[in-house]
Amino acid sequence: MKSNKFLSDEAVESEIKQLLTSPYVKLAKKEERNRYKRRNYLYCLRQLEKKGKALHEAGYTMESLELEAKNIELAMSGEYEEND
Repeated sequence: MKSNKFLSDEAVESEIKQLLTSPYVKLAKKEERNRYKRRNYLYCLRQLEKKGKALHEAGYTMESLELEAKNIELAMSGEYEEND
């Protein structure tokens, strides 16, 4: 007797259709999406920390960046002040 190890294309499509409607598959997909979002957020924070360290080593501080932002706003409004 021949063993039926492999599913036919029709059987595969039918099972996929059935599983896509399963509440358990939907639950697992939602959990997986949440986990991936958290990991992506972690990677972004790591990159920001690396960039912050480089800025710190280059001599930037929160105060210098706030002053730079203020000067940019003033320049955009036409009231730029030089900082010596």
